[in-house]
Amino acid sequence: MFKVVLHTTAGNEFLSLKKKDKLLVANKLKNLKAGNFTGDKLLQGKHKGKYRKRAGNFRIVYLRENKIVLITVIRIAHRKEVY
Repeated sequence: MFKVVLHTTAGNEFLSLKKKDKLLVANKLKNLKAGNFTGDKLLQGKHKGKYRKRAGNFRIVYLRENKIVLITVIRIAHRKEVY
C-alpha cells in the first residue's frame, strides 16, 4: 500500500473538476494507493522519471518516490494541457 500526496497545484486542479470527472480521478488515485500501476506510462523529455495514469480525458502525472511508500501527484489536467 502506498501513500498518495497531492501537490498544492494538483489539489487545486482536482477541486476545480466537475463532479463526474472528480469521481473518475478519485478512483484512479485509489488505484495508485493500492499499488495498481497497470497501463501507466513512464514519461520522457522534460518529465523524465515521472509517470502518467489515464483517467478518461484527464491525465494524472505522478512521481514514485523511493519506489516503496510515497506517490506524489504533481498534476491533474486535461490531456491537451497536462504536458
